[in-house]
Formats: sequence, C-alpha cells, structure tokens
Amino acid sequence: MNKKTLSLAIGAFSVPFMLSASPVAFSQEGVIEEVVTLGSRAKERSVTDSPAPIDVISADDLASQGVTDMSDLFRNTVPSYNVNDQPISDAATLVRPANLRGLAPDHTLLLVNGKRRHRASVITWLGNGVSNGSQGPDLAAIPASAIKSVQVLRDGAAAQYGSDAIAGVIDFELKDDSEGGSIMVKYGQWAEEGEALYNIAINKGLPLGDSGFVNLTADWNESEATDRAVQRADAQGLIDAGYTGVPTPAMVWGTPEVEDDIKLFANFGYDLSTTTELYGYANHGSKTVEGGFYYRNPTNRGGVYWDGENNSLLVGALDGNTGSCPSIPLNADGTPNSTAFAQVAADPNCFTFQELIPGGFTPRFGGDITDQALLLGVRGEDGDFGWDVSAYYGSHESDFFINNTVNASLGPDTPRDFDPGSYEQQDINLSADFTYIVNEQVALAFGIEHREEEFTIGAGQRESYIDGGLGEQGFSTSSNGFPGFSPQIAGSWTRANDAIYLDAEFDVTDDLLITTAVRAEDFEDFGSTVNYKIGANYAITDNFGIRSTYSTGFKAPTPGQSNASNVSTQFVNGVLTNQGTIPATSAIAAAVGGRPLEPEESTNFAFGFYTNIGMLDLTVDYFHIEVTDRLNLSTEFALTPAQADQLRAEGVSGVDDIAEFRFFTNDFDTETSGIDIVASIESETDFGLTTYSLAFNHTKTEVTDFNPATVDAARVRQIEETTPDTRYNFSINHQVEDLRLLVRASYYDDFYDNEAGAVFDDAYTLDVEGRYDIGDSAITLGGTNILGEQGCECAPGQTTGLGLPYSQFSPFGFNGALWYLKYQYHF
Repeated sequence: MNKKTLSLAIGAFSVPFMLSASPVAFSQEGVIEEVVTLGSRAKERSVTDSPAPIDVISADDLASQGVTDMSDLFRNTVPSYNVNDQPISDAATLVRPANLRGLAPDHTLLLVNGKRRHRASVITWLGNGVSNGSQGPDLAAIPASAIKSVQVLRDGAAAQYGSDAIAGVIDFELKDDSEGGSIMVKYGQWAEEGEALYNIAINKGLPLGDSGFVNLTADWNESEATDRAVQRADAQGLIDAGYTGVPTPAMVWGTPEVEDDIKLFANFGYDLSTTTELYGYANHGSKTVEGGFYYRNPTNRGGVYWDGENNSLLVGALDGNTGSCPSIPLNADGTPNSTAFAQVAADPNCFTFQELIPGGFTPRFGGDITDQALLLGVRGEDGDFGWDVSAYYGSHESDFFINNTVNASLGPDTPRDFDPGSYEQQDINLSADFTYIVNEQVALAFGIEHREEEFTIGAGQRESYIDGGLGEQGFSTSSNGFPGFSPQIAGSWTRANDAIYLDAEFDVTDDLLITTAVRAEDFEDFGSTVNYKIGANYAITDNFGIRSTYSTGFKAPTPGQSNASNVSTQFVNGVLTNQGTIPATSAIAAAVGGRPLEPEESTNFAFGFYTNIGMLDLTVDYFHIEVTDRLNLSTEFALTPAQADQLRAEGVSGVDDIAEFRFFTNDFDTETSGIDIVASIESETDFGLTTYSLAFNHTKTEVTDFNPATVDAARVRQIEETTPDTRYNFSINHQVEDLRLLVRASYYDDFYDNEAGAVFDDAYTLDVEGRYDIGDSAITLGGTNILGEQGCECAPGQTTGLGLPYSQFSPFGFNGALWYLKYQYHF
C-alpha cells in the first residue's frame, strides 16, 4: 500500500470515531443548534435544518493560527478551500487567487453581513491553470479582528444570490457589540530564516444613542519578505567568471513584503422605531506589497543584453547609425570579448547594458492596494411582513509599480523605477428585499436588485510603455517585466444588470422542509438568464436526516475580463517568454478562434445526511457540479510580425517583446464531484473537556469537452490536477480551567506544478497552540507547520535552473515553520 492509499484509508477509518468539521456547535442532545441565515432569506434555521451544508466558523477558530491573512486562515479551517503563496505571479502576488471546491476564485460569492461585496481589481493572469483569468474577491481586505463569525455555504446558490455563486457563498458577519472591546498584539517569526510578521488589532463596541451600536475595528499588519531560494546555477557561473554586481540570490522565492497593511471597519445599527432599523458598515484599507521577479541574465536576456540573431551582446548606436558600432561576441566562459567591449565602452555613441548593469538585474514588482466600501440600509417588519432596502458602494484599486528594471529602448537614459499604471474595480448594488410568513408552513422571500460594475485601467508613466528610440535596433520597449498601460488601452468599461427573485420555503410537516428559488437577471451586454433551485431536508428520526439540492447557475464575464490587456513573463522551456493577453474580440484573436465572451452555465446537485450517534455528530455530503462554457485563458499562440504590427496599431504596450499571445475563451466544460465529511466528538473528564475534530474533503475535476484549437492538453491537465484532490484537518482541542491546548494536523494530497512540469507528493503539516487566560488577559504561544514541511523538492535541473528547491504552487506554502506569541486583553 503506497503512502497516498494509506492516508486515505486512515482518513476513512477515522470517520466513525473522531470526525469533525468546521466548527459547529452541538447540543448535548446531539442537535446542531447553530443558527444560520445564509441560504435562507425567509427564516433563520439551524445548520441541520438547512437543505444545503453550511459551515460556521467562529472568531476563535480564525484567531487560533499564526498567520494573519484571511486567505491563509481559511486554508487552515476549510479543507475544500485552496490557496498558495503565488511568489512570482504578477498581480496575483498582490491578491492571491483561491479555490473553493476545486473551482475558479470567481465561482465563489463573497458577502459581508449578508450583502454582496465587490470583487478585487486584480485579474489573475498567472494562476497555475484553474485560476487563470479569474477576477475573484479579496479576502485579505477583511481582518479577523472584525469578525463575529463566518458562514460558508457549500452549494450552488446563483438562483438565490446571483452571478458568481457556483461553488458556494462565504458570508462574513461583523461584530456588533455595543460595549466592551479587545486589544491584541501578535508577533510571529519563521524558523528557517527568522523573517517576522507583526499584527496589532483593536476592537471597541460603543452605544449609538439609546438603541444602537457602533463597533469599530482597527487592524495593522506588516510582514517581512521571506526567501527560500538557492543561487541559480547560471548566476553562480557568472560570479565564477568574474562578473560583478550579480545578485545573491539572483531570484527571491518567498512570500512578498507587506508594509502598512491597515484595515479599518465600522459596523453600526440604530433602531429608528420598535419595528425599523437603520444599519450599515464602512471600511477602508490600504497596504503596499512588493516581491521579486525573474532574473535578467546579462549574457542571454534578449532585448536587453543579448542579440540572438547575431549571437552576440546587443549593442545600440545612440545616433541610429547601426553600422558604426562593433559586435561583441561572448567567450566560452560567458564573458564578453574584451577588445570589442573596450571599443564600445570608449565610444559615447555605442552602448550595451553590460556597461550600465554588468551583473544583470532582478525587477521588484508590487502595488499599492486600496479597498473601501460603504453599505447603508433600512429594514423593518410589520407582523409577518419584513422589508429591507439597501445601497452599497465598493471599490478596489491596485496601483502597480515595478522597480530595478529598465526600458531598454531608452538606452542609458532609462529610469530604473516605473509606474506602469493601475487597475480599479467599482461596484454599486441597490436592492429591495421582502419576506412574508404566509403561515406556519409557508414562507416567501422576494426582491429586486440593480448592480453596476466598472473596471478601469489607468495609464502608466510615459517611459513605461514607449519606444525610446532603440526599439528598431532590437532593444525591448516599455518597462521590462511588466509593460506599462498606454493611453490607447487605458479606459473604463461598465456593465449594469437587473434581477428579480422569488424564494419559497414549505414546512410540509415537522420533519420535512422543501425550498425553492427562481431568479431572472438581465445583463446589458449578455442578455437574460433564468435560474432555479430546489432543496429538501427530511428528518427521518430525531437523530438522523437527509438533505438534497439541485440548482442551475451562471457566472457572467466581468468587464475587466472582456476588455483588459496584459503582458506577463513566463519561464517556458527554460527561456523567459513574454506572453500577451489580448481581448477575445481582437481581430488577431478572432483569426485563431476567439469570439465574444459568454456567461458560464452550471448545474449543481448535492445529497447528504446528518446524524447523532451517542457523542458523535456527523454530516456527510456529496456534490456534483457541471460547468459549461468555462471561462479561462486560451493556450498560447506564437506572434507573427504581421500580428505584432496589428497589436501595435491597437496600442498594446511592449509588443516588440511579446513572443506569444492568448485571450479569454469559453471553450471547455468540466464536471467536479466530491464529498465533504464534517463531524465532532467531545469527551469530558475530571481533567477537562476535549473535542476531537476532523474535516474531510475529496474533490475531483474532469474536463469533459474542449476546443483543441484554443485549449491544449497542457491546459486541460492544469485544470484537472493543480489542486490537491484530498484534504483533511484533524484537531484535538482540550480545555481545562484557564488553559486551552490545541493540536491540528492537516493533510494535502499530491498536486501538479505546471512550471516545474512534475507531480509533487502529498504531505502533512502540524500546528500547536497553547493559551492561558489570566483574568481579562490571555497569552498564547503557538506554532504553524512546526515540523517545517516545505513540500517535495524539485528535480535537480529545476532547482539549479530557477533557484527554488520547492514547488512555488505548494498548497501549504514552502516557508516552513512559523512560531508566534500573542497577547490579548478584553475590556
């Protein structure tokens, strides 16, 4: 029996004895009492009364970890949620894509206080396949210190909540205390190299008049960049040959530096009368994120140092007279011919970048992220009739920068730091929601919504996108590594849509619940769609019940996906290759299969059961999701000179550097199936209360149909294999008087890394935490991944070629162990 088979057998055998789950409260009679609002607009229901599986995660469960980023907190508590570090992934490093139940990041809808939240401005151009081209939400903008609890609906819900809710819905409930508060200070340090992270959070509840509250949160984080790289073999060879200024290491592989990550949240409510409430929340957040890029080798980086056509160093004539400057061949050890190099150096009209930057360079890419939102609403009830009218505005901006690089076409006059432009996403949501309790058996919910989205590309500084004069001599134009956005491709694109919905819930008997939902939406650019959902929950006995849902869904392409252009640098077959993403409606894209984008469509079936057997509480749910016309980036096409001229005429930046192009498509279908097992068992003795927990998820995606003209076998493999099929978390939580001890083990199945071109083995990580309460204070000491698991090492050639000993797409990161100390005071 191999390691993978053994781990699955252990997981399956453990289920009847100590299964757990995402944190859910159970009563002593075995009935899950946690009340949820997600998935039902008409009535609050308990978790087991709901037709679909819902996880409830408490603030304590989020706090019992060393990391501070909300995406990482979710990875450690929800097994079907996958996110990795994205160390060199352009804008995806700033807002990391995450996958719920094996689907794309924008297949999960994010709510705050039950209201739709805006998506992030970042489009994931480099997402290891399944996340390519997605534009999902930014969970990192929400601080754990502001959260009362989180509800995760693991079911398709587009018929209830609209576009994006194919994989599920995550609803963050903000703290609503009108008094008291807390102060928390956390310090963490990575064991391998000692890089640190810091977190200070303050939460305070205040009364608002005689019948209201304002709950305020201020959260500050900083994280030092980590580095797990080894020196690249080619860079070490340059040092051995006598090159000066070669960076050590040539490339930095790790999590980026995060500076001044400030998150401010205000949640409020005020009773206007005994039946009417004014409510809302506001937030503002900002941070600076900076990480590394690929190393530019001074002997072979085309367009900057290397003239591939003549197999020599690239030499520019500043007066345009190309015949006036000699060629510089390289010696066998990679050094330039000294005689020819001296001639060029002595001639002020001749130039090579080895004069300016002899050891090569590694760009530093990052962005200033700003996130803000405002929700205002009024709700009330009159007997059995309830109403809720609200307005929401949200925006997310990524203002990019790239430093320590060049616009090679400017020669010696190039800046080294550039402002290449920005992306911004703005959402406006208006809604009117109503509920009506017809009688004890029938409840209705209905409403209308109006949404507007705007995606904006802001132009960069002129030097980041122009040809500075040496482009005709083979020097690359625009800022190398991330070309700036020219005025021609900058602009704003908007879309509006309107929706009407009706939900009905029927308590047919005390034991049988049937729910239905239907939703019609009209998009001004895609037309209309109608989706529906039906669900049922049947309590067969007091301790056993079954539930099931079937629904249709959709996800509309965003204005950004329909209009944005981008150039990314990828390591392809050992060579740095610039890949341009162009709109699907471009004439060049149309010539090879591109067409206007359409909404994705889905069907979602789920069936499960819940039971209580003695002290064991268990839920098991199977799901099957079919998505047709999946949205993703096409395979890459070689760019011809004629196509380059056409793109140049369209204003695409950095065309002279683009070797390949791609575009968005709706050209493949998938089936995703899986099982979630959620349970808990408690044991109370004279030595305290112990809770044993295991949350298990197995998810498998298969591409059932694709257009081979635009989607190749390599892309299919990325969709199917780049996230672990099986994940589970097992934890033991022991409480004795003022002392709490936590041990959590996590399992990650094997996965495919498309850049390394290999499958990486499965792995386990282990977390520990101890907390001691002293009056109103608490001191916590803990460790995440204390065994220092970094994943199976890459093949030797990959290690020496790029300088990363591990997979950059490791589902648990490759930084190793993190130890942390936390102090919290409640007042």
